[in-house]
Amino acid sequence: MSLTAMLQEQFDAGLTTRSDFTIDQPVEQYGAVDHAVWQQLYERQTAMLPGRVCDAFMEGIRALDMDARRVPEFERLNEKLMAATGWQVVAVPGLVPDEVFFDHLANRRFPATWWMRRPDQLDYLQEPDCFHDVFGHVPLLANPVFADFMQAYGKAGTVAQSLGALPLLARLYWYTVEFGLMRDGDGLRIYGAGIVSSRGETEFSLTSREPNRIGFSLERVLRTQYRIDTFQQTYFVIDDFAQLFDAMRADLPALFKAFAEQPSFDANARRAEDTQILLPA
Repeated sequence: MSLTAMLQEQFDAGLTTRSDFTIDQPVEQYGAVDHAVWQQLYERQTAMLPGRVCDAFMEGIRALDMDARRVPEFERLNEKLMAATGWQVVAVPGLVPDEVFFDHLANRRFPATWWMRRPDQLDYLQEPDCFHDVFGHVPLLANPVFADFMQAYGKAGTVAQSLGALPLLARLYWYTVEFGLMRDGDGLRIYGAGIVSSRGETEFSLTSREPNRIGFSLERVLRTQYRIDTFQQTYFVIDDFAQLFDAMRADLPALFKAFAEQPSFDANARRAEDTQILLPA
């Protein structure tokens, strides 16, 4: 759905979109089906995530006291999130323009889609819905280090946009915030929202021997293309969230300029200099 069509749909539903693309969360428009879908997805994912997701995610779920039975009310969620890290969730019609997205993040606001997917979309949805945004992303915003990284990413977005380097910076978000893995002793845990909110990719990312798993390198991430139509062919593995925050201290303008003149790597590329992360035999 185009942005224009999406905004028209919101208008037809009686919702007013502000200049920053936020809306008042239309809690009264959630029906029994919406709440049932939320509950089914919530219970399914929380049943399979322990032992597979990073500890900070489950700590965030508990700290925010998310309701398993109903689509969360952002206002109530924000009371606990603001107290934890100064972040808040703001409702939006769906995907928002890049400059709006970065401005929200830079000011510790996470734009979350208000509407829920349909029952026939439980396992695949091309664009993010409320479950993906709230269940997948928001728990980690209760972690101080990850929260600071997200704000730094938002500020970097403004720089990238001014240099025409958004495609490069988007790869960092994709391979960390959406589809990141983390070391945990001798094993791996997930933390990326795209994995956390997907039953299939949770299992695939941790157990399949098909994808490429690489130790995190900012330079490698910025040069690696990604695909949106299948499970990831490459996952980048961090040691901890401090590694992400530290990466934002790099000279990003210099990297953007250098990589704009170099070819990108395919999503499934394997390089001799990569630090390959192998699954136990």
